[in-house]
Amino acid sequence: MYEIKKILITGCGGMLGHAVYELFSKEFDVLATDIDLNEPWLSYMDVRDYNSVKETVEDFRPDIIFHLAALTDLEFQEKNPEEAYRTNALGTENIVLLAKEHNITLLYISTAGIVDGKKDVYDDFDAPNPISAYGKSKFYGENFVKDHLERYFVLRAGWMMGGGRKDKKFVQKVIKQIKEGKTELNVVENVYGTPSYTHDFAKNMREIIKTKYYGIYNSVCGGGRVSRYDVALELIRLLGLEGKVKVNKVYSDFFASDFFAPRPRSEALVNKKLEMRGLNKMRDWKTCLAEYVERDFKEFKEN
Repeated sequence: MYEIKKILITGCGGMLGHAVYELFSKEFDVLATDIDLNEPWLSYMDVRDYNSVKETVEDFRPDIIFHLAALTDLEFQEKNPEEAYRTNALGTENIVLLAKEHNITLLYISTAGIVDGKKDVYDDFDAPNPISAYGKSKFYGENFVKDHLERYFVLRAGWMMGGGRKDKKFVQKVIKQIKEGKTELNVVENVYGTPSYTHDFAKNMREIIKTKYYGIYNSVCGGGRVSRYDVALELIRLLGLEGKVKVNKVYSDFFASDFFAPRPRSEALVNKKLEMRGLNKMRDWKTCLAEYVERDFKEFKEN
């Protein structure tokens, strides 16, 4: 088996990138890149610019590339689909073409957002059918990876959590509202998914790159499918705010003007292939949320 010593990471300035860098930089020679240099350990690379990628790849000569870079704002991409394809599709093409030219293994981060929501839960063998510009551009990236490379891993993430100050997702939004003094929260109950804890996700990456089990894998927490309402209730409990903060159950049309991009009714995944391979490091979402609160919101909890 090929030996991995050097890892190039794209889009490493976000919440998943922080967890990945924290884990892998302890063991490997890591070049972490992003277009937003928000950490001292980041170097500039724009995946949309082929020459930028080419220069970085040929200078660093990685053994594997972790391709995290992506646009994730669904509303922005629905209004600006060309930007979704510029980053998520063409950016991925650039990475894949150079990985192929230099015989580099690729690990591509995809999303549960590539399903259509007609099923309650999706395993790794169910056929994607994306309904948003974001989902379509990410699925295009998946297909380009598998059509052009032999040595690749695709990991599909769920509702990402675990980024602390870098978290721009649901958990941080709830925390922000509470910090602002909100004592009543309106949270959607009729849309379902599965959380992915960044630190467990990074550990799954660590396990799978040791193997030759190339292919596509779901990588989400255990505990079954949940709604945002379920996650909010558990978060309030963990923060010790039961009786102080009320969580109202609402439906997706309540936020239709703000969140207008089409979303699957259910984008819940199950890690069937990781389980079958004996590689699943993803714990129950409640366990992970408790660790997240203790790790990143301990001071808030104590206050």
